[in-house]
Amino acid sequence: MARRRKVSNLLGLAVLSALTTRPMHPYEVASVLRARGKGDDMAIKWGSLYRVVQNLEKYGFVEALQSERQGARPERTVYRITDAGRAELVDWVRELVGETRREEDRFKAGLSLLALLSPDEVVDLLQGRIGALEKSVAAAEAELAGHAGELPRLFLIETEYELAVRTAELHWVRDLAREISEGSFPDLPAWRDFHRTGDV
Repeated sequence: MARRRKVSNLLGLAVLSALTTRPMHPYEVASVLRARGKGDDMAIKWGSLYRVVQNLEKYGFVEALQSERQGARPERTVYRITDAGRAELVDWVRELVGETRREEDRFKAGLSLLALLSPDEVVDLLQGRIGALEKSVAAAEAELAGHAGELPRLFLIETEYELAVRTAELHWVRDLAREISEGSFPDLPAWRDFHRTGDV
């Protein structure tokens, strides 16, 4: 079972991973994470970066190494990861990979209230979602193809996962839209009657 972490913001995980390469100041960490595309892999709120770094320092996961100033810029503190931080990083990754946890799913929440929309509107909305999913799948396929032979598969595994999930969702949404459009969706007449009469 997942335990409550002293720093639970996934940006903390990203910061710790960046600092395993070398000591950096927070602005440099953000640049490295953006260059690695970490904003696509996890929900990162960049505005909380300095607070996250302060919390990591508070709990002993990072420590200030030195402060430096360049020209008229404000003084910047360079941080390095501690042994406790490396242990936390590895334990956190183990939890993310090995344990399942119900995450917030906006689409699932919408599906649970689908009856509030008319079948025709649902089909229109699903067609829009299908278009977005097709673009997402194509982008992931292009990314994998573009890196083929350049990067080890180990560093593309999150893109493979996203592609598999998006492809499965695309197939499911297409099938749902088709069932409603063709009239084979169970209880479709009752659904339409509800929107015509208001009676359940």
